[in-house]
Amino acid sequence: MSDEITLPIWQVDAFSSVVFGGNPAAVVAITDSWLPDDILQAIAAENNLSETAFMRPSEHPVPLRWFTPAQEVPLCGHATLAAVAVMHQALGLAQTGSVVELATASGPLYVHIRESDYVLDFPARPTVPTSISKCEFETALRARISEIYESVDRYVCVLNDEAAVRAVAPDMPSVSDLRLPGLIVTAPGDACDFVSRYFAPAKGVPEDPVTGTSHCTLAPFWGQRLGKATLHARQLSTREGQIECSIHQDRVRLSGACRFYLRGSITVPVRPANH
Repeated sequence: MSDEITLPIWQVDAFSSVVFGGNPAAVVAITDSWLPDDILQAIAAENNLSETAFMRPSEHPVPLRWFTPAQEVPLCGHATLAAVAVMHQALGLAQTGSVVELATASGPLYVHIRESDYVLDFPARPTVPTSISKCEFETALRARISEIYESVDRYVCVLNDEAAVRAVAPDMPSVSDLRLPGLIVTAPGDACDFVSRYFAPAKGVPEDPVTGTSHCTLAPFWGQRLGKATLHARQLSTREGQIECSIHQDRVRLSGACRFYLRGSITVPVRPANH
């Protein structure tokens, strides 16, 4: 039995209709059982993208996991889009008009395949007030904050306007020291319903370019404030991205296109070096 295995890999720009836009994710397809977690984590660290998705596409529902360069995470939007784009466009395992069901740490997830984009069907993530002082967040963000809330694994800081969100330059060690590992800054948009940025240095992702999971929180948050069930959002990272959001009771649908950047293979050990 060989001590190495060769696996197909793709790099996909998700939430973008053009290459070099949106959020790049790596996707690795595995035909048999999962490799050891140490190996999956090492692959994600080697890729050094905000997320690497690992899937077993021949099974139904499709098992799917996500790793940042530093840790496994329970939910990821853009790498889910990328994984289904690989199933659809590269492997031919899913057809336009179909819905792919995924088995994940966050329960069943669904992705609708349309002619020109993909629609994530994810659980909504509501916000609650936080007990942490505004002063601590303003020190971390080096910006004035209007309101603060928290969601499952991240804080939501509301700023005055889009320009304030774009100007934020956080102190990353201070952000890493916060109790929750993620931090969203958001405000009403100038030419869209709302804008945001997302920082998660504690997860190995200083700033994420376009974050599907943040919009599971932001869509219902701004939907309630604006009295809308359908919203257009922009994430103001350097790469920028646009997300169409719609709210369906306790679910959120997020739509975006995908563009393939890289197709290839990786050869990795089948067990950690100390085994």
